[in-house]
Amino acid sequence: MSPVSATYWGLSGYVIFWVLFAVAFGLFVRRLFFLFRLMRQGKDENRFDNIGQRIRMMVVEVVPQWCNLKTVTRKDLAGLGHALMFWGFSFFLVSYIIFIGLAGGFGLAHVIEGTAFEKVFLTILDVAGVAVTIAILWAAFRRYIIRPERLEPSAEAAIILCTVFALMVLNVCVVGFNYALLDVQSSWPPIGAALAAWLTSAGVSQGALDAGYKISWWLHYVLIIGFMVYIPYSKHLHILTSPANVFFRSLGPKMAPQPINFEEAETFGVSQINEFTWKDLLDLYSCAECGRCHVNCPAQLSGKVLSPRETILSLKEHLLETGVAKPEAGADASAESSAKQMIGDVVTEDAIWDCTTCGACQEICPVGVEHVRKMIDLRRNLVLMQSRMPETVQLMLRNMQTKGHPWAGVQSMRLRGDWTGGLDLKILGEGGNDHADTLLWVGCTGALVDRNVQVTTSLVTVLDAAGVEFGVLGGEEACCGDPARRVGYEIQFQTIAEQNIEVFKSYGIKRIITACPHCYNALKNEYPKFGADFEVVHYTRLVADLIGKGTLNPAGGWDSAVTYHDPCYLGRYNEEYAAPRQILQAIPGANIREMERSQSTSLCCGGGGGHMWMEEKTGRKINEIRIEDVTSTGAETVVTSCPYCLQMLEEGIERKQLKSSLRAMDLIELVEKAIN
Repeated sequence: MSPVSATYWGLSGYVIFWVLFAVAFGLFVRRLFFLFRLMRQGKDENRFDNIGQRIRMMVVEVVPQWCNLKTVTRKDLAGLGHALMFWGFSFFLVSYIIFIGLAGGFGLAHVIEGTAFEKVFLTILDVAGVAVTIAILWAAFRRYIIRPERLEPSAEAAIILCTVFALMVLNVCVVGFNYALLDVQSSWPPIGAALAAWLTSAGVSQGALDAGYKISWWLHYVLIIGFMVYIPYSKHLHILTSPANVFFRSLGPKMAPQPINFEEAETFGVSQINEFTWKDLLDLYSCAECGRCHVNCPAQLSGKVLSPRETILSLKEHLLETGVAKPEAGADASAESSAKQMIGDVVTEDAIWDCTTCGACQEICPVGVEHVRKMIDLRRNLVLMQSRMPETVQLMLRNMQTKGHPWAGVQSMRLRGDWTGGLDLKILGEGGNDHADTLLWVGCTGALVDRNVQVTTSLVTVLDAAGVEFGVLGGEEACCGDPARRVGYEIQFQTIAEQNIEVFKSYGIKRIITACPHCYNALKNEYPKFGADFEVVHYTRLVADLIGKGTLNPAGGWDSAVTYHDPCYLGRYNEEYAAPRQILQAIPGANIREMERSQSTSLCCGGGGGHMWMEEKTGRKINEIRIEDVTSTGAETVVTSCPYCLQMLEEGIERKQLKSSLRAMDLIELVEKAIN
């Protein structure tokens, strides 16, 4: 018999059950509606496309807990604990509907009690309860005893851990007291049955068993509905919102900023909380405060102001403060709240400019928070609306406007003879060359920076050896616009993109080969928004395919240990990790040693997001930290496939005074040596 069917103080248990539920559910819904209203203050954005794909993505991420398991490492098993807690508590959620809602609230206990279904499900709950309890105890030990850097002890976390632990204990108590009261002779469920056997052997009276059963059942129920009310008011709001956040995750290119419609937009970028999109605001609700982004951010690791976690949490707090002031606190509170400037008071300008846009925060986030575009939107407002930016950024943008590239020097340096060293090249627009199926996009750095010109020459040599026919634009080649977009100067990017697309079309270009991952990402993932329709390939994939087909044969050996540094814009942005390693493995004698932080967890070189042209004024140099990662492998050569990374690595080697024992090379330089 369910305790709900009894009478208490002259009141039916059913009345008590449903009144408590109505109050709790009302508070729960009221809070969710308030949060929904705040979220809807954000700008519109279409995230309802490809519903089937979104459902599959959410199921794959959430149900098997890949969102957490992907973060598991030998040093950090927390993701496994979260997965165990999710799986275990999912069974308990179902049990609350069946054994408390249907059996208790709707009086169907007589249908369920004593059935094989009950015994099997309660046994499953025993196993799930053990898994959840182990995860809870481990989480408490880590958070309050070991205390890893990414976790901060908090009262809210303690409340959740204690509540879940109490729910596990009460579940066993309910089964144990009930089985003992009904004198059920069974060894299943094992823990509940063991408690029942102990209570019976201890000679506990029927009255005490009945009281114990009812008290534990009602405590269990009150704790469940109290937990339901508490969640949307606490930092654990992500339990409710993170599945939706994964569902609404961008299906397009990773971390690509949304274009600004300059003809329709009244303001550019974001300076107020409601200028973010509703998905950006859902991100704020979904942050689990796990700190993974915090400890993987190169700015934070090097002692800068920026912390992706604190940025998201500060924006969330600002949203709740601003939102609460409007409907509930009156005009005075609203005026006081609006006096707080989002850029400056909530997120400092130093933090905004510290971001290298490497995407490490977004890659590691288990709940799909999109950090990078928020930082770019904040930069857009600073640059386009307030004309506030570091002096070095201003100089870089001025170069792009006046010279067509971000570097010192003149555009004529791109011409044949200045960067190719007399190589026999098909230069479009010269000598009747007015058409090419394949274009080698050299890029500003590959044409204008001496060290990277050597890399470009190596690439040309390798392509010629493989019989790849291509043309180059020579002096007609401009910047791809990526540096301008990453620092927030969107109008310059769009102008450059549209001009480049017209040039490509005028020469009948169908395929573009790039050496720079930043150019590759812009041309492949961001130009299509402006009408581009070309195949874009980074040289690593092309060369790996050529080696695989036998067109290229790197027969020459390599006589030193090498380690590969994954460029952020080739790796995390475009998930190209295999091709560079396939190339290295094809070079005879190459002793490849992986860094601990590699592939999706690779540490940024420090040059992305416009930082090639910015000085690091606080903390350590990011490239020096990366060189320490390199030296820990014992490698004598660090290889990369990005001109920015090559420059930053060489600078780090020089700063660490390691030029006699360590060198940096581009991967294509190794290939050239191996085929000659």
